[in-house]
Amino acid sequence: MKNINKKMKKDQNLAMVIVGDRCIGCDACYVACKTDWDVPALKEAFRTKVWEVEGKDQYGNPTIGFLPTLCNHCDNAPCVAVCPTGASFKRDEDGIVLVEPDMCIGCKACMVACPYDARYYNEHEQTVDKCTFCLPRISQGLDPACVTTCVGESRNFGDLNDPESNVSKLLKDATSVARLKEDEGTLPNVYYVTVNY
Repeated sequence: MKNINKKMKKDQNLAMVIVGDRCIGCDACYVACKTDWDVPALKEAFRTKVWEVEGKDQYGNPTIGFLPTLCNHCDNAPCVAVCPTGASFKRDEDGIVLVEPDMCIGCKACMVACPYDARYYNEHEQTVDKCTFCLPRISQGLDPACVTTCVGESRNFGDLNDPESNVSKLLKDATSVARLKEDEGTLPNVYYVTVNY
């Protein structure tokens, strides 16, 4: 398996920054994504999802939080490394991980390799599918559909190479920053932050 072991140098360093306590679990992102991308109406078929996370507050009372998830467009993407045909690949210019449907043989090795469970098999198309950061939208200067419909402004998208971008500012001002499963060595480009404002 190919191992990059360091952040890629990219013309654009596209990333999503999620402000966790702003997510209200409304699923507008999920619905927008399913609609925009014609994702099958099956619960296991999704490009983005919001998970309920149960916990307890400082007094032991039960709490519910929400965890938005999607493809992490990892710099060291295990899904790309295991693909036998090259259908799964990473764009050098911006780091987006994509699947070329015409090259996908449906072996699902990438689905097994992904530690984020961010891919699904589309039975109708007979290919693996996943989040693309809404490449056609961002190519036109628009935000991904999930960001546009996020009522709490939990989801934020932009170029980390631009210090004036919203995502760069959020990371700079964050009181805490985390990425899911960082110990896997994937170098994900989705960040979870808390902010004081």
